[in-house]
Amino acid sequence: MPQLTLVVGSKNYSSWSLRPYLALAHTGQPFQEVVVPLGLPDTEARIVAHSPSKRVPALQHGDLVIWDSLAICEYLAETFPEARLWPEDRAARAVARAVTAEMHSSFTSLRQHMNMNLRARKPGQGRAPGVAEDIARIQALWNDCRSRFGQGGPFLFGRFSIADAFYAPVVTRFVTYDVALDAVSAAYRDAVLALPSLQKWTEEGRSEPGIPKYD
Repeated sequence: MPQLTLVVGSKNYSSWSLRPYLALAHTGQPFQEVVVPLGLPDTEARIVAHSPSKRVPALQHGDLVIWDSLAICEYLAETFPEARLWPEDRAARAVARAVTAEMHSSFTSLRQHMNMNLRARKPGQGRAPGVAEDIARIQALWNDCRSRFGQGGPFLFGRFSIADAFYAPVVTRFVTYDVALDAVSAAYRDAVLALPSLQKWTEEGRSEPGIPKYD
């Protein structure tokens, strides 16, 4: 099988890169990583060498290049069906795709005012207009998925899925900004934080040099 290479941005800050990394790690397939530091004068040139969109992440699989985090995860689900990256039940799978798509396109206030920063601790910060509404909506989604589809495991649909990969950066934001969560959401947060792949990413991200633009 052709070599898998995932091109990502700085791990301390790149929420978009974290998502396909977790999905790819879950497949159990060997892969290489290319980490492009963000916010530097040569960042764009280094990304263009790997990604036609001039953005990360990008997945290289032989001669094929897939950009966009959701497209990468869908490709992984199709290429490695044994990883069961989507729920097997049709209704659960439909909801999983819906909540993943909502994360992919929504929650702009939270993204803008609670940027991902694994090293930082900023309790009480980031509470700009619209953020509380985003947090409430996310907790409602988590509670609904856990109650309807969460049997058989600690994740949104029981087993780990692409939906969990997409909400993992939000979990890290809730830690960084010390967001109080209801009991169901807190238990889910802790399950995601316990993922070995997320712990590895976090350790590597925290060891990177800081980038003033993002700090």
